[in-house]
Amino acid sequence: MKILFVEPAIFLSAFAMTLTSPLTTQYVYRRIWEETGNYTFSSDSNISECEKNKSSPIFAFQEEVQKKVSRFNLQMDISGLIPGLVSTFILLSISDHYGRKFPMILSSVGALATSVWLCLLCYFAFPFQLLIASTFIGAFCGNYTTFWGACFAYIVDQCKEHKQKTIRIAVIDFLLGLVTGLTGLSSGYFIRELGFGWSFLIIAASLAVNLIYILFFLGDPVKECSSQNVTMSCSEGFKNLFYRTYMLFKNASGKRRFLLCLLLFTTITYFFVVIGIAPIFILYELDSPLCWNEVFIGYGSALGSASFLTSFLGIWLFSYCMEDIHMAFIGIFTTMTGMVMTAFASTTLMMFLARVPFLFTIVPFSVLRSMLSKVVRSTEQGILFACIAFLETLGGVTAVSTFNGIYSATVAWYPGFTFLLSAGLLLLPAISLCVVKCTSWNEGSYELLIQEESSEDASDRAC
Repeated sequence: MKILFVEPAIFLSAFAMTLTSPLTTQYVYRRIWEETGNYTFSSDSNISECEKNKSSPIFAFQEEVQKKVSRFNLQMDISGLIPGLVSTFILLSISDHYGRKFPMILSSVGALATSVWLCLLCYFAFPFQLLIASTFIGAFCGNYTTFWGACFAYIVDQCKEHKQKTIRIAVIDFLLGLVTGLTGLSSGYFIRELGFGWSFLIIAASLAVNLIYILFFLGDPVKECSSQNVTMSCSEGFKNLFYRTYMLFKNASGKRRFLLCLLLFTTITYFFVVIGIAPIFILYELDSPLCWNEVFIGYGSALGSASFLTSFLGIWLFSYCMEDIHMAFIGIFTTMTGMVMTAFASTTLMMFLARVPFLFTIVPFSVLRSMLSKVVRSTEQGILFACIAFLETLGGVTAVSTFNGIYSATVAWYPGFTFLLSAGLLLLPAISLCVVKCTSWNEGSYELLIQEESSEDASDRAC
């Protein structure tokens, strides 16, 4: 008997993703540090390998390492851009016919292959530049954006009421926060106690268990309910894919189409800033004047991941007294405040306090996805989440590349500039949401609008 709960797969995937990101960044940082100069890291040291005295030659050396790591991250992200875009869009779009499990399985295979390669890279001390090739190959199988998009579509398929969608998506974000918080908190101890090799092996093992669960235990309601036998050539499949995307916007009324585009713009611009700035936090914390070690970086990651929990609680409480759009405003403006505080953080206490305004950072992600799902038909959910995942993949890679490039160019004269820039960019989704509000956003009215359009389409077909 198949299980219709995707939460265990999300749990394992979130653990692997959260542990992979800081481990890979710090592994590359140490490799570049050791290969650039004659300085080595002391694995049992309680302080970071960081020099605060600007007149010291080590200070100039660590600034050079920061630039090299930022540029390497840029190269690695760009290498997976094109294959990631193509695979994400195709896999999630065809999930409406072939089931949500297919993109989950393929993206899990790619993640497992990448983690195994990280183990080999670390154990045999291969050139770390080979990470670029593994990123490029792994992106063909889809990435974590593909996996999350399939999971959210899987959940929406099971939700009948609109409020249930918001709460269920918030529950998933809460689960993500719980896992990422605990994993982030322990990531520094993984490095210190087990080293990089064993840590990467644990990641590979968790992804293998995740793949087994999806293959043999997870059911697929879309595939089970689908009775049509799709037999078409590859070219016809691509044509049908893009045709369905085109019809998603064409079949909508003018007001609904405008709202759909505006909400997509809001979602992607907010995603662009939050995802783009995320890797900079670790580099910022490793550099002077903070000079954090791997344990403090783990504490910072855990505190940042607490926003998943607080965002879930916020959505759960706010949903009884305010609309979705007001919750999104709260998340955007508190995140903006956190960016400004981070830009001026010069001590450990200030950096921890700067994390406090990020408590509702995840709220706009959950709320905007829910708002988008409410303005499309139930038969268009798969293609909608394919569009979202495609834009998130494009925006995510572009954002990380852009912010890494900006940080590399500005770290020497003002490391906090990138955070001030991100705070300014958050005005874009805020303004976009104001326009949505001015169109008299009302959840119930758009539900009725969709029903009216569906009945009109049915009558047209009957004629």
